[in-house]
Amino acid sequence: MSNVLGKIHSIETCGTVDGPGIRFVVFFQGCPMRCLYCHNPDSWNLSSENLYSVEEILEQYEGVKEFCKGGITVTGGEPLVQIDFLTELFRQAKGKNIHTALDTSGILFDKNNTNKIDELLKYTDLVLLDIKHIDNEEHIKLTKHSNKNVLEFAQYLSENNIPVWIRHVVVPEITYKEEYLTQLGEFLACLKNIKALDVLPYHDMAKSKYKELGLDYQLENIPQLTKDEAINARNIIVKAIKRTKQA
Repeated sequence: MSNVLGKIHSIETCGTVDGPGIRFVVFFQGCPMRCLYCHNPDSWNLSSENLYSVEEILEQYEGVKEFCKGGITVTGGEPLVQIDFLTELFRQAKGKNIHTALDTSGILFDKNNTNKIDELLKYTDLVLLDIKHIDNEEHIKLTKHSNKNVLEFAQYLSENNIPVWIRHVVVPEITYKEEYLTQLGEFLACLKNIKALDVLPYHDMAKSKYKELGLDYQLENIPQLTKDEAINARNIIVKAIKRTKQA
């Protein structure tokens, strides 16, 4: 029985967009970033009365595993805020041959101190790496943090051959610009471990949640990205990847 308890925002069964197959998705509480389009602002604060043991989460998974055959995905919030609990969850999951996926921004990665992340990666089958913005100054405007750790984490995962799905939210007037999408593609071309690229169109469905929480929704006047714009954004990124690899 593990003594470590996790602060959990919520649990979703039958998730279809958080890794391969139909998945059991655990949303962790706590996040240092303040992304302007965040759809879970209620997960920012680390304080939570929803405390779970690893065994309790895995017991819930066992109850629905016939439907969630893809495995377990941990997201947030930012799961690396609770890296000790996360590592124990994945360790026990792998002991049961459950596929594990980590959805993270990589913001807490420290290339000078990788002991804990190395231990976690032993039990991680897939990383869903969310790159918010390729330009550092724009990343700071969007999230209140530099992207330095994020990009270093991407390179570290590549060096260690950890399978990665890249996720990138495309926001009109912020990330939906050819120069930024091209720069992102050029960066991704240097990574050797990418298994998929998810280009996610910005939506404003969290507006009501911000209102309920008494928070100001700063993208009030930004339109949602259309399906055609999302396809165009992905094409720009892929074109830059191919061109850079051929150079």
